[in-house]
Amino acid sequence: MPTHGSLTKAGKVRGQTPKVEGRKRTGTNSSLQNKSNFRKRLILNRFPGQNKPGQRRRRR
Repeated sequence: MPTHGSLTKAGKVRGQTPKVEGRKRTGTNSSLQNKSNFRKRLILNRFPGQNKPGQRRRRR
C-alpha cells in the first residue's frame, strides 16, 4: 500500500523552525476578580455576559 510521502521526511518543517521561548503568563488575583464581578453585577446592575450599553436587559 503506497504512502503519501516518505516517513524520512516526517517532522521536517517543525525540526527546521527555530525554538522561541514562550512568555511567562501571570493570572489575575482571584480576590480582585471577585471584587470586579461584585462591582459589575451588584453596584452597576449589569446583566451577566457581554454588556454593551444598547443591549442591556432587565434583571429577573
